[in-house]
Amino acid sequence: QVQLVESGGGLVQAGGSLRLSCAASGRTFSSLVMGWFRQAPGKEREVVAAISRSGVNTAYADSVKGRFTISRENAKNTVYLQMNSLKPEDTAVYYCAAKISIYYHENVSGLKTYDYWGQGTQVTVSS
Repeated sequence: QVQLVESGGGLVQAGGSLRLSCAASGRTFSSLVMGWFRQAPGKEREVVAAISRSGVNTAYADSVKGRFTISRENAKNTVYLQMNSLKPEDTAVYYCAAKISIYYHENVSGLKTYDYWGQGTQVTVSS
């Protein structure tokens, strides 16, 4: 069983930045593909970004490309989401997700099925 705990959410003005963190426990972190999802009120949950076990391969939703960066520190069992140039439409609950993978450099583009989920952290961007 993998436990995921997100932190770093909050209220920020449009154009500002936030960095989300997700700490994982219960399994060797480097065996996990990690992802970030978000769900806005009245909308379906959508994938925001993903990163391979090695950290070499990443993928982003078109809506956040060039503004968000996903990264990981395997030594700290933590994945991050740096969010810059935030827009009101980025307002959502952000969820961390983990997927057990046998591939160290897995292509994470289009990956939507994950095995474990965090509780979420609220990000609110005011205009």
